[in-house]
Amino acid sequence: MATWMGINVFVLSTRPFDPYPFILLNLVLSCLAAIQAPIIMMSQNRQESRDRQRGEHDYQINLKAELEVRQLHEKLDHLIQSQWQRMMEIQQMQVEMLAELSERLH
Repeated sequence: MATWMGINVFVLSTRPFDPYPFILLNLVLSCLAAIQAPIIMMSQNRQESRDRQRGEHDYQINLKAELEVRQLHEKLDHLIQSQWQRMMEIQQMQVEMLAELSERLH
């Protein structure tokens, strides 16, 4: 822009191709802005689409991880329940043995 203005004001001062209000420069810059705006909008739309896909992918991964955690919890609950039952059986056997020992001693 400075080059454009310098050439028109100083170099071509007798017959500039775009005199002081620089209407041609303004037109060129307006056209450039008009071309850039849709390109920027398309770029933003593409980025939004990628972000949406990334979000969906993250959601699927999180959902899968949550399901795996639930399965692990169920397995642990089942294991604890079976161990608890086995422990109760052992405790019952110990009580019976203690009762037997107590009878023998008396």
